[in-house]
Amino acid sequence: MVVRKVGKYEIGRTIGEGTFAKVKFAQNTETGESVAMKILDRSTIIKHKMVDQIKREISIMKLVRHPYVVRLHEVVASRTKIYIILEFITGGELFDKIVHHGRLSEAESRRYFQQLIDGVDYCHSKGVYHRDLKPENLLLDSQGNIKISDFGLSALPEQGVSILRTTCGTPNYVAPEVLSHKGYNGAVADVWSCGVILYVLMAGYLPFDELDLTTLYSKIERAEYSCPAWFPVGAKSLINRMLDPNPETRITIQQIRNDEWFQRSYVPVSLFEYEEVNLDDVNAAFDDAEVSIENEDTGPLMLNAFDLIILSQGLNLASLFDRGKDSMKHQTRFISQKPAKVILSSMEVVAQSMGFKTHIRNYKMRVEGISSNKTSYFSVILEIFQVAPTFLMVDIQKAAGDAGEYLKFYKNFVGNLEDIIWKPPHESSKSRISKTKSKRRSFHHP
Repeated sequence: MVVRKVGKYEIGRTIGEGTFAKVKFAQNTETGESVAMKILDRSTIIKHKMVDQIKREISIMKLVRHPYVVRLHEVVASRTKIYIILEFITGGELFDKIVHHGRLSEAESRRYFQQLIDGVDYCHSKGVYHRDLKPENLLLDSQGNIKISDFGLSALPEQGVSILRTTCGTPNYVAPEVLSHKGYNGAVADVWSCGVILYVLMAGYLPFDELDLTTLYSKIERAEYSCPAWFPVGAKSLINRMLDPNPETRITIQQIRNDEWFQRSYVPVSLFEYEEVNLDDVNAAFDDAEVSIENEDTGPLMLNAFDLIILSQGLNLASLFDRGKDSMKHQTRFISQKPAKVILSSMEVVAQSMGFKTHIRNYKMRVEGISSNKTSYFSVILEIFQVAPTFLMVDIQKAAGDAGEYLKFYKNFVGNLEDIIWKPPHESSKSRISKTKSKRRSFHHP
């Protein structure tokens, strides 16, 4: 088994997956500590113009140290990914508890709700808004205390709007003003979500739950729900003020804190002692991202001697790792002496003339479309590498689609690029000789 490492962290199984990020279990090889590693794609952050916002929120989250919020240890970056190293919480999700045991008692619901409000309030005081509070983001530590996860990291799409396209049931917890696609106040929207969460803790089911999204949204917009008979008057009153569809008149967190029902058996949490935290790792990760955006034209990646040995036809080490024909990657390449930009534009023209869409970033091009038999999706990645001062190599790999389709594409594609493909002198003469021979054959045979 190949062990993947990022810096000092050994990466293990995937423990969570969202629309914009993946979370994996990892271990710090220096300390043995278990961590959760959230992996963000640089290009996604750039595409959504979120670099500044995400950098700001990650910076604040690193500085935010609260007992009821998952701790962010550090940030590590590669050329294409940003890895956020988070505290690993062992107790699972709070809502698993509800699924297995049904609704919680008033006292237990209140204790979890008090911890939730403590954590949310502290982050708001630091200028961080969750905007996507939901069951998956409320974890329990080994002592049974709440740990809010993904604070400030969940709203990757612009202002959280595309959460509506996820299938994890998030809309059930989202404030009406967020659903209306208008600008909204993150703190006020978080209060609504906390109200839905309190309802679920005490009822064991959602206040707004419709299979049809249009019906669901209209019920949320009108705050059309009812509390079960067993809800205490104090809790019912507090939930009604939190699930106010008008953000202007909705109860604030400070007013929740002063509420009589909330105050009962409330034990304020003692905050951590001050610990110096620096943001060098965050700045390095994102400044690198910005450099790569601003200085895009740095030329193709230069291959080192070891890369060349692996790629040379005489010693293709990749074949050692193949396990039969099925695992063949269908990796093909050609050499050119033309400038990189000429190669790129020639490949783009040829791919588009073949009916494919092209996406270019730096010296990498993705070609995609429907296969020639019109039955499946087809995608190819082409990347230009510098192998010597006057020689460039184009590496072509199948990303998606049928192997036979790929080989057909490659033959057709390369056949239209003869002007830019370099052939060794002996190969050129061989091809001239073979053409002459074939002409002779066709001349002699009627």
